[in-house]
Amino acid sequence: MRDKPLLDWAWVFDHLDDIGGRSLQHLQLALLAVAAGLAISMAVGIIVARRPRVAAVVIGVSGILYTIPSIAAFAALVPITGLSTLTALIPLTAYTQLILIRNIVAGLTGVAPEVLETADAMGYTPRARLLRIELPLAIPLIVAGLRVASVSTIGLVTVAAIIGDNFGGLGVFINDGLRNFFPTAVYVGAVMSVLLAVLVDVAFVLLERVATPWSRLPATVVETGGA
Repeated sequence: MRDKPLLDWAWVFDHLDDIGGRSLQHLQLALLAVAAGLAISMAVGIIVARRPRVAAVVIGVSGILYTIPSIAAFAALVPITGLSTLTALIPLTAYTQLILIRNIVAGLTGVAPEVLETADAMGYTPRARLLRIELPLAIPLIVAGLRVASVSTIGLVTVAAIIGDNFGGLGVFINDGLRNFFPTAVYVGAVMSVLLAVLVDVAFVLLERVATPWSRLPATVVETGGA
């Protein structure tokens, strides 16, 4: 046993298709949870952003949801939703709410009052002001929340393997490796999970750069007055 290598490259190359399939499954479930979480948190965040007391309560409740152990959440849902994607998706989506709602509210409330007053003076309706002024200016904080939520969700998807091989993505390798004392499978699952997290994080950084071109303007361009 001691002479057995920690990483069996022959096994890795023999299971490249399986690794690719599990990676795709892992990424799909994580992004689906983040997308659902963003849709929910965006609606909630917009509603409570101008209501500080309500926002505090909502963020507090989402914080309580975030403290629920993932294994307990998955196990509690199995009798209700069965061994289905929904069983994995509900907790994963719930765990994104604290991060996303908090960042969306912070982004919307962080818009300078004078900017809002200028928009009102220009005749913007509340809806137009939200879509054309507030949300664009809140993009950096929203994307920051998406980055954290995505990375944490990719990590949590591995735990979903406890409810079945169809939902755990790369977590299936980790579980199998631990159960069979086969470190190669554990390392493959862990390393690929980290790689997915890094790639998704980089993708969101690039998305932010595309969505906020004004953030890359030199300071001299902003200061156009004078001379």
